[in-house]
Amino acid sequence: MNDFFLKENTDFIPFTSQHLWVVMFVISFGIILILWTKKQKELTKIRIGNIFALSISITIIFGIFLKIYKGDFNYQEDLPLHLCSFLGIIIPLLSFTRKFLYYEIFLFLIFAGTLQSLITPDEYNYLNFPFFRYWFVHAGLVIFMLFATFIYKMRPSLKSVGKSFLGMQVYMVLMFVLNYFLGSNYFYTNRKPDAATLLDLFGDWPQYVFVVELIVIPLFLLIYLPFFLSREKN
Repeated sequence: MNDFFLKENTDFIPFTSQHLWVVMFVISFGIILILWTKKQKELTKIRIGNIFALSISITIIFGIFLKIYKGDFNYQEDLPLHLCSFLGIIIPLLSFTRKFLYYEIFLFLIFAGTLQSLITPDEYNYLNFPFFRYWFVHAGLVIFMLFATFIYKMRPSLKSVGKSFLGMQVYMVLMFVLNYFLGSNYFYTNRKPDAATLLDLFGDWPQYVFVVELIVIPLFLLIYLPFFLSREKN
């Protein structure tokens, strides 16, 4: 059991059958969860959403305590301040309040940022706790936003794009300040991640930061396009 939770490895290889099977599993899980939940009563739907969101948050918190227990917690790397971890911690705000503003901000950040983490993962552990933590949190966030879209029946508007962009700017400025005082690299504002990601296409620091700022609005608009087209049909 200790090996399952504590032993690190580098057995996961992106863009192989391992990666494909994991992605197929999380897609299947998301479809089954949403279709099954749609058949439930309204109160049960809300409870399922709350449990799902809390499980994402608890997984992140458990991972932090596990690192502390192992004695290798590093505040410069392991605080839940990277975008996906930060969103995972606060996602219960959306499930418990079902406040539309949270949906607007989270939707584009998760589809633009967290979804990319599933396509180009930077976690190379396989079939141990870090592996399950990475995939459950990242895939869980994407699935939960689809859950909110189809179960809570929320849909973004064009204004939502601007709100999410402003939310990202606030978060980025906060990370710049915290990274300065902590000597950390949360949200990768000081350097790119060690693993291969889409940021590699955007040049070195600080060039990639400015490139991301330039493309984020078009990317958000691209994410909004299916919602816009569905509204036009209706």
